[in-house]
Amino acid sequence: MTPTIITCAVTGNHTTRAHHPGLPVTPAEIAEACIQACAAGASIAHIHVRDPITGAPSIALEHYAEVVRLIRASGSRVLINLTTGPGGRYDPSEDDPAVPGPRTMLLKAERRVEHVVSLQPDLCSLDLNTMWFGPSAVINSPKIVREMAGMMYEAGVKPELEVFDSGDIGLALDLLADGTLKSPALFQIVMGVKYGFVPTPQTLLYVRSLLPDGCA
Repeated sequence: MTPTIITCAVTGNHTTRAHHPGLPVTPAEIAEACIQACAAGASIAHIHVRDPITGAPSIALEHYAEVVRLIRASGSRVLINLTTGPGGRYDPSEDDPAVPGPRTMLLKAERRVEHVVSLQPDLCSLDLNTMWFGPSAVINSPKIVREMAGMMYEAGVKPELEVFDSGDIGLALDLLADGTLKSPALFQIVMGVKYGFVPTPQTLLYVRSLLPDGCA
């Protein structure tokens, strides 16, 4: 039987306690949720962090560092997968779309992978999508993706390629062809985001047919 890998994202990207009062927020809560997910059968924990005081999404290195420290100290076998998604969002202003709105957060590649380089997790996400995502646009230019991938490999961390639509796979194939990405590649097929892959079995079969040989 083909092995199945279960990944658990214990907080998600923008979820807060306003959505669910039991959401893990502090580094200790997030680490414990990852450890419990592993005990329940998950192999990988996909980790975002929060400001422990406000509960708002955060990219602070110290919060990632504490979560990773606690998981490693626990002896849990869960594989640590740190997100690098934050830093690619553009929110156009209502008065002038050329002016960034309040939800905009566009960061250089070095800042988006700072925690990965510092903490050297087992895996980290590498988003290949440029698309409308909720009220904002997500922008991951090929230049930024190439820079981030280079830093990930230099740190000894395997990127998990996050693909949201067929064009993202096209970009992945180009990056594999030019050597930016290394084989075998690990893909995460993200379905159900509006304007991306429609979450149906038929879509999944189609998407799998687009992936390169030997990938996971």
